[in-house]
Amino acid sequence: MPPQLRGLLFDFDDTLIDWSGVGHGWYDLEAPRLLRVHKHIRDRSPGTPVGADRLIKLYNERTRQAWSEARESLRAPHMPNILFDALQELGIDCEGLDRDAVLRAYDWNVVPGTVVFPDVPPMLDALRSAGVKLGIVTNASQPMALRDAELVGHGLIEYFPDCRLAAADTGYLKPHRRMFETALAQLGAAPQETVFIGDNPRADIAGALGVGMRAVLRITQRVFHGGARAVERDTPSVSAADESDRQASLHSLDELPAILDRWYPEWRNGRA
Repeated sequence: MPPQLRGLLFDFDDTLIDWSGVGHGWYDLEAPRLLRVHKHIRDRSPGTPVGADRLIKLYNERTRQAWSEARESLRAPHMPNILFDALQELGIDCEGLDRDAVLRAYDWNVVPGTVVFPDVPPMLDALRSAGVKLGIVTNASQPMALRDAELVGHGLIEYFPDCRLAAADTGYLKPHRRMFETALAQLGAAPQETVFIGDNPRADIAGALGVGMRAVLRITQRVFHGGARAVERDTPSVSAADESDRQASLHSLDELPAILDRWYPEWRNGRA
């Protein structure tokens, strides 16, 4: 008997959210956030020893360094730690700072130019109606406590009550197995009962296949987000049998039901 479909995990950026309309580089997007952080600290400590330009420069250097190292180690950069380490290095007494207040001043939110792919909400509705548990697993240096603001702003958070996981939360980047195993535990699903959908052949597809999940490659316009995207898109090595039984690709989520029909014939009947 074929296994039942119990869970479906999505990558976030360029899988659910389309970044192709973003007109600025990653570090240009960071500058206004860091200016707000600097103002917050200066307002509370008028003797702040450094200017905002030095904070922006050092933070970006440390972010680039962290992502460069992550390509080899798969140890996830952690945006709040990078920020507070930069502040400390610049001579700011972080012991006296309210970290939560600083992150509120940083104000991570929907990135201007990003939109939900139009095929996403109808497919999430269909999967949820069939009883499939949904989750997000993203290679983000921002903890999900910050990225949730994007899900709220894009109107998607209601679809993912059980599993919203960022690399910063686990300490590892996809394709490290800890990312996938943590997500499966949050969904309460076995690997053979779960499908992963993502746009990165190495991080998403090879990573999911490596823990026994099925995987679907979403083919979209490839966008580089600077510090947000560090794992190279190598093509995973899979057998011809895997390409039909465990792996597939699509250009639109409208193609997903036919793939699931082949792998999990009963999924539409609410038996997830």
